[in-house]
Amino acid sequence: MNIGFDIMGGDYAPEQALKGAVLAIGELSENDKLFLFGNAKLIREYFSQHDVSPKKYDIVDCSQTIEMGDEAIKAFKEKPDSSISKGFYFLSKNLIDSFASAGNTGAMMVGAIQIIGVGKGILRPGISSYYPNNMGKNNLLLDVGLNPETKPEVLVQYAHMGDLFARNVMSVNNPKIGLLNIGSEESKGTASIKQAYKLLKRDKKINFIGNIEGGDLHDADKVDVIVCNGFTGNIVLKQAESFYKLLSQRNISDSYFDNYNYENYGGTPVLGVPKPVIVGHGISNDIALKNMILLSKKLIESGISEKITKYFSYGTN
Repeated sequence: MNIGFDIMGGDYAPEQALKGAVLAIGELSENDKLFLFGNAKLIREYFSQHDVSPKKYDIVDCSQTIEMGDEAIKAFKEKPDSSISKGFYFLSKNLIDSFASAGNTGAMMVGAIQIIGVGKGILRPGISSYYPNNMGKNNLLLDVGLNPETKPEVLVQYAHMGDLFARNVMSVNNPKIGLLNIGSEESKGTASIKQAYKLLKRDKKINFIGNIEGGDLHDADKVDVIVCNGFTGNIVLKQAESFYKLLSQRNISDSYFDNYNYENYGGTPVLGVPKPVIVGHGISNDIALKNMILLSKKLIESGISEKITKYFSYGTN
């Protein structure tokens, strides 16, 4: 498989991205090829300085970079030779099987939606993230930031996307789907949440267990997939990441809270586009970026992007 990786993306690029790429190549198989998008001169200089053979990689030279502060749509138009623009071009032409970057999130979403396209029947794509549970594994949370406000029908689609992801990537049979709310009662929540509850309750294709509260997010006995709008999900995710940081600052080590370290997960997949696209944390270090590449491989192997788009092209009802 051909894995695309942006070495110019992130606050500490390109050094941390290149370190992550070198770490990842040691865990990929001989049949996997890692395509590096970025300044070829910088890449070759790094490899030379660190005694890394460039033969293990396909280097795609890019003369431009979309910076973290660039306006996404404008940057795509004005920087066609950027690492992100070229990465999505390669993905659209099937020259690579996935594309991952810790760079400008807006630009990644423009590329995913406008270049790769949203699957037929999908109202809005979403981004998902793992949430550590009390059984030493992970629950799934979506959306975590792409759509701050969502219609009830979109939340229903997120439930189906989460169900498919849990089955095909996380190996969870008949995943328990919960709707994040301020109470377990059907009458609680905003108008959108209450309507989504009604739609999900009638949906016989998924195992909807009702509303869940913030204290249930980690409970593997209660829920496997947590559905919410992007505004709520982003706050939940960043608060979860702060748990690990806070404990580390206080020199407290705990095996459960170690799972809140974002480095372990690498990035968040975009669900609803027909090819694997992974968006990473801007502050990602080499370990996180290595794991982003390994996550790319896992998503390609599972075929989850294709399965989600195929599922919705036939309708969920």
